[in-house]
Amino acid sequence: MEPEIQDLQNFLNRMGAKVEGAGTNVIKITGVKKLKDVSYNIMPDRIEAGTLLCMAAATSGNLKLNNVIPENIIPILDKLEECGCKFYNNKNNIILESPKKMRAVDIKTLPYPGFPTDMQSVFTSMLTVAKGTSIIIENIFENRYKYISELKRMGAKINIEGKIAIVKGTRKLTATTVDATDLRGRSSDGISRTYSKRENKDK
Repeated sequence: MEPEIQDLQNFLNRMGAKVEGAGTNVIKITGVKKLKDVSYNIMPDRIEAGTLLCMAAATSGNLKLNNVIPENIIPILDKLEECGCKFYNNKNNIILESPKKMRAVDIKTLPYPGFPTDMQSVFTSMLTVAKGTSIIIENIFENRYKYISELKRMGAKINIEGKIAIVKGTRKLTATTVDATDLRGRSSDGISRTYSKRENKDK
């Protein structure tokens, strides 16, 4: 039911495929003899958009994000508003204004159109420096909290109880060497990277 599946259906049908039902829980595919070449613009990445918004919020910054579809990231925007962020939406861009100190929020990952599991690690990282205690519940994937041990090495205050992460906000994190265990922390070649204090300073 995710918008990426609907976009894939639109792309395939432009090529001559017969696919219907994207956006629902039943997809019907009728085989065709061949597909044709087409030129197609892929939709904006909603997880990338959410990550950039969280980056600005975590650093108390302001951001204008172009080429985004706001209706695809409503759960992300709602939670950022709960944190104290303000938004000004146009058709294809979002302007975010962050507070000096974010408020803690509770998050529960759910299938689309609920809060996306791919944004769970990003929000948890952001909430390590929020005011108060946040409760994160991961309902989609097991073992999605492996990255938390790395955040704790940077000074984050997080406790894990099964599928629940309890995040107590701290004033700031400190640089150290960490390993990227989550899919979205890996490079395009699939190899996790470590970042040292020196590299962090240089960047």
